[in-house]
Amino acid sequence: MQICIPVIEDRGLDSRVSDHFGSAPGFMIVDTDTGACRLIGNRNQHHAHGMCQPLAALAGEPVDGIIVGGIGMGALMKLQAAGITVYRASHPTVVETIAAFTEGRLETVDQNGACASHH
Repeated sequence: MQICIPVIEDRGLDSRVSDHFGSAPGFMIVDTDTGACRLIGNRNQHHAHGMCQPLAALAGEPVDGIIVGGIGMGALMKLQAAGITVYRASHPTVVETIAAFTEGRLETVDQNGACASHH
């Protein structure tokens, strides 16, 4: 699976996870089968509140799931409409987040779990 995690830096699997999807400087794309990872920049980082365009931010990058600490309702709904599952996690690094995912310890985010404002 190709999993996307918003990050604040590029240190590979040791990258620190961003608290919020839309305002993250970049996204770490991790192949859970091989452990390979690569960073893509958030092309929609600077947007007005509620105007996040998550698919534009990902620049057409194919992903099976996104793991977030927080995400707004609009972005969540757009990702879900595109068939992308969004999971919630609060681990500090990509490697810890991926471990929690592969061990089945993450819950999906539903509309009740979306953020009402940026942190």
